[in-house]
Amino acid sequence: QVQPVESGGGSVQAGGSLRLSCAVSGLTVKTSCMGWFRQAPGKEREGVAGILWDGTTRYADSVKGRFNISRDNDKNILYLEMNSLKPEDAGTYYCVALWIGGAVCGPLARFRYWGQGTQVTVSS
Repeated sequence: QVQPVESGGGSVQAGGSLRLSCAVSGLTVKTSCMGWFRQAPGKEREGVAGILWDGTTRYADSVKGRFNISRDNDKNILYLEMNSLKPEDAGTYYCVALWIGGAVCGPLARFRYWGQGTQVTVSS
């Protein structure tokens, strides 16, 4: 059973930074396509970033240059470093695993497994 578990959410002022972590059981992050999605209240869920087994990363235009997706292969953990946060970045962030199509590995792809989410609040 694959289970992503997110952590690291919290409250931050605009311009601040947060790092989200995702510990995954049942799957090896270095051999998988994984990613992050988010959903703001009243809005549709959107892809944020994805990372392929070979290290290729893709980002939503709204976060390019500010967010960085990475992984620790030894710890089997996926990260999302978020910098220069804006109020519109607030929402619930989900770690996703196991690409099942829809698009190349990235924010437009579809994934089989989803974590429970971690909340990010950005105050102006």
